[in-house]
Amino acid sequence: MTEHAERKMSMITPAIERALEKNGDYLEDLKRLVRVPSVSFPGFDPQKVEDSAQAVEALMRARGLENVEILKVPGAHPYVYGDWLHAEGAPTLLLYAHHDVQPAGREELWKSAPFEASERDGRLYGRGTADDKAGVVVHTSAIEACLRALGRLPVNVKLIIEGEEEIGSHHLEDFLKRHKQRLSADAMVLTDTGNFDTGIPSITTSLRGLVSFDVIVRSADHPLHSGMWGGPLVDPVQALSKMIASITDSQGRIAVSGLRAPAKLPKEALRSLSSLRYGERDYRRQSGLLPGTRLLGDNKRLLRQIWYEPSFSVNAIQASSRKDCANIINESVWCHMGLRITPGMEPQACLKRLKAHLLRNAPWGVKVEFSNESGSPAWTTSPDHPAFQAAGRALKAGFQREAVFVGCGGSIPFVGPFAKVLGGVPALLIGVEDPYTNPHSENESLHLGDFNKSILSAIHLYSEIASAGLN
Repeated sequence: MTEHAERKMSMITPAIERALEKNGDYLEDLKRLVRVPSVSFPGFDPQKVEDSAQAVEALMRARGLENVEILKVPGAHPYVYGDWLHAEGAPTLLLYAHHDVQPAGREELWKSAPFEASERDGRLYGRGTADDKAGVVVHTSAIEACLRALGRLPVNVKLIIEGEEEIGSHHLEDFLKRHKQRLSADAMVLTDTGNFDTGIPSITTSLRGLVSFDVIVRSADHPLHSGMWGGPLVDPVQALSKMIASITDSQGRIAVSGLRAPAKLPKEALRSLSSLRYGERDYRRQSGLLPGTRLLGDNKRLLRQIWYEPSFSVNAIQASSRKDCANIINESVWCHMGLRITPGMEPQACLKRLKAHLLRNAPWGVKVEFSNESGSPAWTTSPDHPAFQAAGRALKAGFQREAVFVGCGGSIPFVGPFAKVLGGVPALLIGVEDPYTNPHSENESLHLGDFNKSILSAIHLYSEIASAGLN
């Protein structure tokens, strides 16, 4: 360690020691947030998201942030803002996380109640434990440790906690217009991504985008007895199945005209892929794929497929239900489908092509309706900015191993628009999830060791950014 590095380390050592001492308190902060079922989706109680915003507001005040306020725009779930701006001449970091969560899903598949925050085998289970209430608490904990142990922060911070990220950040543009000046910063830190594996700190430099919508296929005005009418009668479920099957080929590749990813990857993506070892055994272990189920595509290009190529999925489908199952031919079927897109693919153009393809492949004259359409672009950045080197040093100090640069197959609609509005400032995507987290699925969990290391890394990041000369 150089003399300069030793001096930086000695300056923040009391904050590191406090963070280690207060690990239990920070974990209790997270558990309190997880117990609020802040599902932002339509059909769920919006008051719970309000309750969550109030809980985040109280936490931010308790952990030393100033000017704490719940911010609202018409029709949107609440954001929460707070800051600490007394580091004269130092850079300003905009710290981001979100407090809304996905629905619990099939509660019978949870091994513990989804909103009880249960500890098992070194992990904390519950909806939002990792995605993304841990992100909220990483920020508030690192700030508290610095303020209590040092009396100050090495940098200025602005903390914004969103309330509708899980439903696509649809009111983000309006929010940014209203609060652009308040959110100005020299760099962004978004704690809503994951690590390459448990214990391997990672900085995400690319995200896939997402196009999604609902489809209803109709063939009659009411359900009909499958024995008395079956044969000539069109089954809308079969019709939709044929439409869905036409979207991909036998290898799972997109078969829709115009929905191809650019053939050439940027040098940063190639550099990231070449630095990481990942094979079929890793994928099977992390995903829980059943024995005998084969992987689609080229098993030697798994990371490239996940991070840099488009993929299609059917997220939900319903005609009747298991409970109401009868010997009928349903009059209609509904499904929600999504297409993950990559840099160079424009969301609205992809949406238009996918809908046109489904209409062309609708058999037997069935009626097709589309609704609930949304689209967010892919995002990518170069890790050559000094802020990324600072983040790499901070993660190495917090995790005690080198950080890696990775892509991500998921989407965060917030990132691109926010970075653009702030004038293209660097966006550091540093998260707490891992391949075993199960975000958006049952039994979501957080690795408690990585949670603690993430808090330490955040403290180191403030110090590294302060000396990086970003402003």
